[in-house]
Amino acid sequence: MGMWVSMMKNLRWCSVLMGVSNAVVIVLGSILMGLVYPSCGHKDIAPFAVILLGSCIRIGVMIRTAVAQQATARIILSSPWESADLEAVIRRERRIRYKRWLWWTRFLVLTTVQQFVATVYLFLIVAEHMNQHGSRNCVLGHVSNSTKWQQNILILFIVIVFFVAIVQCFTGSDVLRWRSFYATEDNAWKTHYREVFDHGIREVLCCLGRFKYLSDLEEDEIYSVAQILGDLVAYRAAGTGHLELLAGLALLQRPSESPKLHEECLEAPEDRIQEAAIFHPFAEAAYTGLLLDIGRNPVLFPCAWLYRQGILTPWTRNRCPVLEGDNWWRGHAAAFLRYVNLSAEALRQGRVNQGKCEAAYFIVVLHHLKSVVIAVRGTETPEDLITDGLCRECTLSMEDLDGLINSNRIHQDVRQKVISSLPHYGHSGIVEAARDLFMQIEGNLGDDDICSESRGYLSSLLGAGCECDGYAVRVVGHSLGGAVAAMLGLRLYCRYPNLHVYAYGPLPCMDPIVADACSEFVTSIVYSNEFSARLSVASVLRLRAAALTALSQDPTDASIPSKLARRFLFVSKYEKSEVEEKIEAPNLNSSVIITENRSRQNDQEYSIWQGTDMQDSSYDGINHNDSLDDFTNPFYASPDNINLSGDPVSEFMEVVPSPENGSARDLPEMFLPGLVIHIVPHKKSIRTVPPKSWLSQGSSYKAYIANRESFKDLIVSSSMFLDHLPWRCDYAMRQVLKSRRAQSTDTGSQMV
Repeated sequence: MGMWVSMMKNLRWCSVLMGVSNAVVIVLGSILMGLVYPSCGHKDIAPFAVILLGSCIRIGVMIRTAVAQQATARIILSSPWESADLEAVIRRERRIRYKRWLWWTRFLVLTTVQQFVATVYLFLIVAEHMNQHGSRNCVLGHVSNSTKWQQNILILFIVIVFFVAIVQCFTGSDVLRWRSFYATEDNAWKTHYREVFDHGIREVLCCLGRFKYLSDLEEDEIYSVAQILGDLVAYRAAGTGHLELLAGLALLQRPSESPKLHEECLEAPEDRIQEAAIFHPFAEAAYTGLLLDIGRNPVLFPCAWLYRQGILTPWTRNRCPVLEGDNWWRGHAAAFLRYVNLSAEALRQGRVNQGKCEAAYFIVVLHHLKSVVIAVRGTETPEDLITDGLCRECTLSMEDLDGLINSNRIHQDVRQKVISSLPHYGHSGIVEAARDLFMQIEGNLGDDDICSESRGYLSSLLGAGCECDGYAVRVVGHSLGGAVAAMLGLRLYCRYPNLHVYAYGPLPCMDPIVADACSEFVTSIVYSNEFSARLSVASVLRLRAAALTALSQDPTDASIPSKLARRFLFVSKYEKSEVEEKIEAPNLNSSVIITENRSRQNDQEYSIWQGTDMQDSSYDGINHNDSLDDFTNPFYASPDNINLSGDPVSEFMEVVPSPENGSARDLPEMFLPGLVIHIVPHKKSIRTVPPKSWLSQGSSYKAYIANRESFKDLIVSSSMFLDHLPWRCDYAMRQVLKSRRAQSTDTGSQMV
């Protein structure tokens, strides 16, 4: 009995409304069926019977969903967050409960679809009856010719059926309010969303053919990614909805607030930009799947993909080399070679298909440049996304740092600094992928190889007396591929002193000491505001804090998104008495209050606008008759309460616990590897160009040697994702070289 009472208290108001409405449909439908059953046949009664049955099923499924949802919430609340061992024991039961609730919610969605289809059919019958052009429905005809009260029942039944069918499409599948269970329990919200992300990722991978992930209930790399994603929703415990966070991000999209990263920076050396531009096509060609063609040819990408894969020229199949994981017609090899315009003999080895933490790569021999190029592909497959998501730090082994510790070309002071500051760390997914790639290209191949002591494939090309003896080694990659290439270069540099890594838009992947130590042989190229070069767990947490801070602004003189955000912040005035944490926003001239209830209150309600979060509906109890002035913004602090001391974002980060129960400020920072070159468009203007070009056109581009500290924080801009497209970086580098050549020509003319 207590369970049912608790369940009634935790019901969403829209669930109550839908339950009552469906009950009314059942009552009115039963009355209509009783009135017309003796007179009408089964065919005319069928639409009404289906709607009646659908409402009955809907109520039953809602009850079962509520029971499953409550059981899921209770087992999440009982999770032993303090003990990792106990958490591992209870995790299996938690996943089973979550999957059971998930399947009931899907059954609920199916009943919604069934009711909607039946309602549309009823609408067509009513329309036909009113037009009187076809055979009239017996039920409608019988009731229309009956007494007034029967007609009123029919009209009320049709109206409520239409109302239920439409409203149910927008109410979501949750029957109870998650916040009624979790309140402000930060760990509960994290655990809940870990299960949401974990199962969601597995189902997506299953739909893409990776069936093994769906049946795996043990902790694996998917769960590790889900843990990170779950940790990023800590704002839910403070009563903030997803739409509010998005509104805050919209407020950050102000070009005038973008930091001037290029001020007081030296211009980048031309030789590095020139060589980076030469080898960039190999990093771009490594995208041999559909992704590159969709980006450059949004309309005709199927034709472009068929052409690059060589499907239209099957007689050339035998000319292409065999790559690990390539398709039958050797399409990926053909696509790579066609893009860089090389013969089949140039491509020596590669891999396309991958497992977890494995990178796709291509090894090319360029005799005309006396170079061996290792091109590492960036993010293109679900496995690549998993590697991206494994962004917790891991300790770098001595083998990972071999190029810094054992190379004679590294300055003694740099080597000593690396050794004295051991241990070092890096992006765990990228480190694992680099280790696997090293084994692929430099692992043992057999005792008959006499070109090198390591007997690796790369050594068989570059060893003394071998085919490419004396050639340079260039490791290139874009995005994830650039980060893996940099990590691979750390290990190869001691073996091949004439090695250089060019990483285009790489992910931050190593600690600052290692990142600085490899500047001699690693160059990172960052174009404008691209997001990948600034993407880390710490930067996402700071961005989240900044978004919540932006919501505290007075919308009087703000932009339209700010005004819309204020309308979303219908927070109950009864929350004013709760414990609040204040932080001041940098560069925003305001302060923010992060509401944090120290004790869980199951009867507490956060009256945020209903549309904020359909999945986590905790917005019951809104008094829509109150004016805007009657609501209190939970993120706004009056001028009298402004705290002018300390870093506000840092203060916010301190109150957000990390997965290890520490402060979010304790998360280690990841940095871009090597020498960082930032290419910035000046007086940029975007003109309409064919989709194939999609370039940021401007009057000029400048390339600077940037401080890697400048890329610790994400910049929210309209171009942050488009700037990551590889051909934008390629175009910008060529424009920089073009403008410098023009300047040199002008200077020479003036001197003459």
